[in-house]
Amino acid sequence: MGLATDFGSERVFNTPLTEQGIVGFAIGAAAQGMTAIAEIQFADYVHPAFDQLVNEAAKWRYREGKPVVMYHSQSPEAVFTHIPGLRIVMPRSPAQAKGLLLASIGCKDPVIFMEPKVLYRAAVEQVPNIAYELPLSKADIVKEGKDVTIISYGHPMYLCSSAIDAAEKELGISAELLDLRTVYPWDRDAVLQSVRKTGRAIVVHESMINAGVGAEVAATIQEGAFLSLEAPVQRVGGWATHMGLTFEKFNVPDITREQALHDW
Repeated sequence: MGLATDFGSERVFNTPLTEQGIVGFAIGAAAQGMTAIAEIQFADYVHPAFDQLVNEAAKWRYREGKPVVMYHSQSPEAVFTHIPGLRIVMPRSPAQAKGLLLASIGCKDPVIFMEPKVLYRAAVEQVPNIAYELPLSKADIVKEGKDVTIISYGHPMYLCSSAIDAAEKELGISAELLDLRTVYPWDRDAVLQSVRKTGRAIVVHESMINAGVGAEVAATIQEGAFLSLEAPVQRVGGWATHMGLTFEKFNVPDITREQALHDW
């Protein structure tokens, strides 16, 4: 109360009732050197400003001074898994993409279908011409093993396969590889069954570890397969920073980071 009177209408003022406009205005003012304070009265109403918060405010310092920055490598799947009512699907290959996409189209629930763009030109696979569906919320056992369970989805599945090949050759272990395919709601039964068999688990994804999909999977394993674990559940993910094109290869997990955990 009284702020506009004390500090003047040029510094304290109401705006049109549009959350994206309020936050966007504040970001623009801050970019010009002002100390901007944007007030959204209820947290529920901040969602229309999601784009401004995620793609503008959060990245301003990272990209300041550069005329153009393209963020093509982000992996925001964990954000959407916290929204009740949505299904989140991420395929690992062309054949998987077709079957999961057709199943998503036929699903009565709203589905966010996230395509790993790096696979557009990197993945080659024979895809049947006929229509077919792959089950949603059903993990795929890509490779069976007995010593450790690797859980992943999307593009890191190829990384996991390469890391497993190297680890099995050098260490003489046997690793089981699971593709979640549906990130939410994911196949808890398949994961728990595999971990109870192997006694060890590693969750791999490109997005940052903090509050990522791996955290939810690891917590579920701890709750549902604790007595079968012979070692703590490990997570391999991206670093807690923005994903710029130039530094992408230093951010996302690689075979060396993944294989190091097999030694534990």
